[in-house]
This record gives sequence, C-alpha cells and structure tokens, in this order.
Amino acid sequence: MAKQFNVAVVGATGAVGQQMLEVLAERDFPIKELRLLASERSEGKFLEFKGEQLMVQKLDKDSFAGIDIALFSAGGGRSEEFCPIAAAAGAVCVDNSSAWRMDPDVPLVVPEVNPQDIALYTKKGIIANPNCSTIQMVVALKPLHDYGNIKRIVVSTYQAVSGTGRNAIDELRIQCGELLNGRPAECKVYPHQIAFNCLPQIDVFLENGYTKEEMKMVDETRKILGDSRIGVTATTVRVPVFYSHSESVNIETAVKISVEKARELLAAAPGIKVVDDVDKLLYPMAIDAAGQDLTFVGRIREDESVANALNLWVVADNLRKGAATNAVQIAEILAEKYL
Repeated sequence: MAKQFNVAVVGATGAVGQQMLEVLAERDFPIKELRLLASERSEGKFLEFKGEQLMVQKLDKDSFAGIDIALFSAGGGRSEEFCPIAAAAGAVCVDNSSAWRMDPDVPLVVPEVNPQDIALYTKKGIIANPNCSTIQMVVALKPLHDYGNIKRIVVSTYQAVSGTGRNAIDELRIQCGELLNGRPAECKVYPHQIAFNCLPQIDVFLENGYTKEEMKMVDETRKILGDSRIGVTATTVRVPVFYSHSESVNIETAVKISVEKARELLAAAPGIKVVDDVDKLLYPMAIDAAGQDLTFVGRIREDESVANALNLWVVADNLRKGAATNAVQIAEILAEKYL
C-alpha cells in the first residue's frame, strides 16, 4: 500500500483554504487523516471533502499532534505563531502567507521553477508559498531566463478581488448591483469603489513609494530565480474581476530571444499554455484561466524600444496556481521525495 499522510489545512474555511480542499481531492493526494483547522468563529462548522462531512476544529497549540504536512492559509500573524509550533510537533508547514517568504532559512518555492529548494525545509520545517502574482510570473519567466539570462523585469499587474478574500468578492458583487440600480456603492473592504474602477494600490504604501505588494514581487522574484542582480520594478493594480490575475510583463535579456524561440521555450515548459494567435484574436483572458491550474501566456512580441527585450501577457487563477495548487504541488514533492 502506498504511503499515506496526516494533513492539516489551517484556515480551512477561507477562500484559499476551501480551494486547497478541492485541489487535494482533485489530485487525489494520499491522505490518511485530514484535519480542518480555523479560528474559534468557525469551530464546529462542517466542510465537505470527497463526499464526507468533516468538522472544523479550533486552531490551538495542540492541533498538530501526529500531523505530517500542514497547509497554512490563515494570515501572516497566525503563520508566525503556529508554523513553529506545528514544525516542533513534527509537521512540515507549507505556508501561503508572507510571514516566512524572505526568511533566509525558509525556501520559497514554485515547483515548476525551483523544486530543488524544497530540500531546504529541514532548517525550520517550513516552506513558503510565494505571492500569487509572483508565482504566475516566474512560471512564465523561468524558461526564458534559463535561455536568455533576464537582466530586468518591468511588470504591471491587474489583480482580481478574490486575492483579498471573500469579503472583497462580496463587495464587488454588491457594488455592481447597487450602481446598476442607481444606488451609491458602499466601500468596506477597499478605500475606494472597486466596481467599474481600477485601484493602483494593493496593500500599504512604503517609504519608497511602492506598495508592499509591489515589493513582494521584486524581492520574491529574485529569491525564487536565485539571482539578486535581476532588476525588477512592479506596479500592482486591483481590477473589478472576480478570479484570475493578469500581468503585462516586459523582460530585457542578455541573449536575444526571438518571438518564435520564446513561443517554443514556453510551449515546452511545465505548467504553461501558450495562447498567442492575434490573427484569430486569441490571447489569455481571466475568464478562461479561472478554475485552471495552468499559467497562460500570450501577446508575445519584441520590445522595439530596446535591444533584447520581449513583452508578454500572463494570466493565471490566483486562488489555484497562485495559492492552493502551488501549495499542494509542494506537498506532493515532499510526500514523494522527502517524507
């Protein structure tokens, strides 16, 4: 009989937590026991997994006895507190928050890009899941970087409200209904109306004028690709889309990459689907990426303003590949190679 594992999902009732349950079921992860953990507000609720109703338990310091893998999506504060507790109890933590991403003793992993870094989990018993917008970008850039050595990245993101959570999804839905019926929109989640609008702010502003989200993309990209010399600048924008993040990415490389070669490299890379036929008006769109685990790349063209540069349009489901699926893929490699 193949080995099975005791798995905990921390933050199981949240948008990403519930997506983790779906992905675990879809990919038939070898689970012996599944433990659903959340705050005391959700204690006693039931969630379905493979046709079975499982009760949500309150997260506390005793929650991880016997657990092999703990998938965390409960916010940075909970991760900072409970990942060390889970690791001390013998679990390997795969954390979806930003709490551990830049810790030098914690690997930051996208399985299609740097799966070898998973082996470094032994330092603290924690593996960090990158930011959703970073994940899809580095999946697309990895084959191009391997071939052409990326020197600089300029990225602008168009991020769905589901990246903020369920309350943001509800806010967009309600605001659309109110405005279409001639009533004013109430803003609770975002500082400004999100319906029929774009907000050039994701997370708080920092002293350098960038937002925290933008600096996540800068720092995480360098760590994942293993090259601190890459120049990265980002502008992150929240748009009135429910699911899937879109990105305009411009890269400058040391070695010239033709459009044809870029398509060839991307089409052969794991986790990527090239959708790039402008004659037929085919290019990646958020509505097509939603519910998918692939990273879609299109609008591939040379940047005529500078030598050795390309423009790309990159789209992926932020709750799946940008969060839950990436975490489960990490867990699969852990289970197969390390546990």
